Formats: sequence, structure tokens, C-alpha cells
Amino acid sequence: MSHATRTSVKTHQQVENAHYRKTTLDNGIRVVSENIPHVRSVSLGIWANVGSRDEAPAENGISHFLEHMVFKGTKHRNVREIAQSLESLGGYLNAFTTKEQTCFYARVLDSDIGQAMDVLADILLNATFEKREMEREKLVVIEELKNAEDDPEDIIHDYFERSIFPEHSLGFPIIGTEENVRQFRREHLRSHVAEHFLPSRLVISAAGHVDHDMLVRLVSRYFRRLRPQNGDQTRIAGPVRSGKGTMVEYARPINQAHVCLGTLAYSVSHPDRYTLMLANALLGEGMSSRLYQTIREKHGLAYTVYSFVNLLSDTGVFGAYLGTDRKNVRAAIDLVYHELDKLKKRPVPMTEMQRTKSQIKGTMMLGLENMSGRMIRLGSAELYVEQYVSLDSILQRVDAVTPEDIQRVANDLFVEDRFSAVIIKPS
Repeated sequence: MSHATRTSVKTHQQVENAHYRKTTLDNGIRVVSENIPHVRSVSLGIWANVGSRDEAPAENGISHFLEHMVFKGTKHRNVREIAQSLESLGGYLNAFTTKEQTCFYARVLDSDIGQAMDVLADILLNATFEKREMEREKLVVIEELKNAEDDPEDIIHDYFERSIFPEHSLGFPIIGTEENVRQFRREHLRSHVAEHFLPSRLVISAAGHVDHDMLVRLVSRYFRRLRPQNGDQTRIAGPVRSGKGTMVEYARPINQAHVCLGTLAYSVSHPDRYTLMLANALLGEGMSSRLYQTIREKHGLAYTVYSFVNLLSDTGVFGAYLGTDRKNVRAAIDLVYHELDKLKKRPVPMTEMQRTKSQIKGTMMLGLENMSGRMIRLGSAELYVEQYVSLDSILQRVDAVTPEDIQRVANDLFVEDRFSAVIIKPS
């Protein structure tokens, strides 16, 4: 057996979850799995620790374009054969790109995990990036970009991130720009793969009715040609504290104004991330949230209103979105700040705290019924913190949050002068 196919078990975290296992291959690829004995399906993902924040301005969008192109033909399969490879078995194949990660994944019956691994490894290792397919797919991505531009509720988040990270690659849109997409060539894609898809930056995660040792054997077989490489990832650190906020307005031929405002927040490993999660749920998750009840139910100023948190490896974002009539923009924004101010000045009543904690815990537990959700949780946790984070430990940390914690975090983050706002108004 070659050096690359031998496996060494670096760690088996089985203290809190007897179904979780982790193995690190000799070439650096990490394999994590969670066995759920009572289901008959498996969700399998191949993760690379690369996203739009790792792109230079001239190559912005290449991670997303690569995500498209791997499905357009390999040395062994054409486009149709890739599409039929798992659909013919009742499974599915997909991919997504984020600011920091790229994931190619499949969900199949447990008996078909070998076929799923074969297909995923094939599109990742053997994509041909043929010129004709590239030119055709460029048109598809450009249409995707135009579709986003035609949807103010969608594109405003790109504009907002650009205002929050004005001089950082975290402000780049994941999809890139039309100018960049048009100039991508085969050599750009191959260079991107060679630079970023190193074994030390790859994670294979699986959740469902899966045998870990068998999974490790599959990974060893299909990825044995990847040799260990020294390639420490260097990322320009993201900002962790907002300066003075900005306000940017755009005009579009639309009927409703769209508003997105927010500020820098905490990273995925920050000790106050669970407090922020709870504050966000209180403010803008669901119909019982404060923003929904105040802005929509009490004042009737918006149909859609919510808040959100994006936790990244070294920074994060808190924000709120709403759509309203152009004449109500200022009033709606003032109501958002009023609700933020209330969190800073008044302790959250315990009944509301308990209700929101139950909401968060219920949402998390319901999410565990989805094998793809479990697989995504495993893979992203390994890339972010390199360890398994059990649901029980998360629930304990959510339960430990106090009203005083909410006030402290609110006073730390919800400073109006640091908030940036993007408004798309009817022209």
C-alpha cells in the first residue's frame, strides 16, 4: 500500500456523541462522519477551505464559477452522465460556495455511497473545463447574476457586504462580476484548484447510515493520488470593529424601497456568539420577533422584515433587512434602532428569554432530522474549529445566556454611529 493510501487515526471524538468519528489520512485529508443507524440515506460532502474572500479582485467569482464548471464534464463522464449518475438512483448532486468554503455534495441511499464518492471524486479531480462548455456556462452564470440584480431583496445583501467590508475581499460578491466571468479561462480554473484544493485544506464529511471505516477506505482509494503538500493558508484578517458607518442609496425601477443596515459582529469562535445568536432571534427571527411585531404588526410599515447574523472565521456581521414604501424608509429605520436601543437599556423579560431559547433549540433539533444539514454542520465545524461541537454543548451554552449578557453584547455591538445602511429606492 502506498504512503498516500495508509491512514492514521489522529483523533476519535466519541465522548459526547458515540456516532461521531474523525480520521486524518497521511496526505492530510480529514474524514469526519456521524452514523445515524435508523435512516437509510447518506449525505456526503467534499469541502475545500476556499471561498470568495480568497480571491483577488480580477478573479472574483472564480470559486463560484468552478462550482458550476465541475458538473460540465470530466475525463470519464459528460454533462448528461454526471446529471444521471445519482438521479437514476433516486439521489441528487449539488454544490455551493460561500465567503470561505466550497462544498460539493450528494445524498443517496446508504447502499449507493460508493457511487456517490466515485462521482464526487470524479468531478473534483477530473474536470476537463472544455472551452465550449466554459463559454456556455459563462452565459448561465451571467444570467444568474442578472437575476440577482433584478431582485432587490437579494442583491441588497451584496451591496451591504460591500459597504461593511469596503477595502477587503469579504466585500466581494460570491458570484463575481460579469466582466470577470467573461474573462475566465481553463488555466485560471486549473490554477485555482492547484493553489487551493490541497489535501490539508480538504474535508470529507458524511452523515446518515454510514460506516466510518468503509468511508475512510473509499476516500483513500479515490484520493490516493493527492500527495501531502506544504501550503499553509494565509488570509488577510477581516476587520473586527466597525468605524463610522456609511449610508449608500441606489435607484431602481421598482415599487418598494429596500433597506439593509448593520455592523461588524463576532467570529464563529467568539465566546459571545451564542449571546449574539439569541439577541438576533429575539430581534428578527420569526413572526414573534420584536422587529416583526413592531414594524409589521404594530405599524404596518413592512411586509418582510428580519435580522440576521453571519459568523465567519475571524469576524462576523449583524444586520437587519426590511422592505417598505419609499415614504416610510426613515420611520422604519428609526423603529429598527429603537428596538436595538431597547435591548441595550432594558433587560429582556425571562418569559421572552425562555421562549426564544426554546425557539432556537427547537430549530436546531428539527434541523438534525435532515442528513444534509448534519453533513454541512460536520464539514463546516471541522474547517472552522477543527473539532466536533455536539448539539448538547450548544444547547447548554444557549441555556447559559442571561438577560445581562444580552444587554452587554447589545451595548458592545449596537452602536448607531457604527451602523452602515444600504437603501434601494424606486427611481
